[in-house]
Amino acid sequence: MDFYNYGRHNLYTYSEVAPFIQAIVPPVKLQQTDNTDIFTYPQNFQGALELIRQALLGENEDRMFYIWLIEQSPSEEDAQIISGIRDNEIGHYALFRQLYYELTGEMPPQVQDEVFAPPASYCQGLANALLGEQNAVQRYRKILYAMQDRVHINVLVEIITDEIRHGILYSYLYAKNGCRGVL
Repeated sequence: MDFYNYGRHNLYTYSEVAPFIQAIVPPVKLQQTDNTDIFTYPQNFQGALELIRQALLGENEDRMFYIWLIEQSPSEEDAQIISGIRDNEIGHYALFRQLYYELTGEMPPQVQDEVFAPPASYCQGLANALLGEQNAVQRYRKILYAMQDRVHINVLVEIITDEIRHGILYSYLYAKNGCRGVL
């Protein structure tokens, strides 16, 4: 996983963002990571719809993962934290379904036959969850960039801030349980 590429965007130079900075810092063109324009509507709209579909696809697998992680929890505190995250994620699923419907006029496709492969350990499960939250934030920001309606923007901000909070909680559990070398 390329952690150093987190947050790089291809459209701005320092001088475009803040012209007064040019006197202090010479303009730097950030490298483009793909060929899509993630910032400009309507060019980014179809990509956002695909990301919403992807967010909805793993629902059953996610539920099985949370059940497994809660069952593996070494303490009641861990189980309560993970249960709270799971409940939040169920709410996010409902918000994404509603958002998809409002944007397309159609219900999102249902997925069948998902297979859950349990992680090798509780710590591996926490590591997977932590990295999953980080990746979700990156994907959901791209959806946010395509939203035009203030209510849709607010929904995405709610989901993204929850995902950031979940990452913090998983980091806490990872450290609390002495997980090492799994990430």
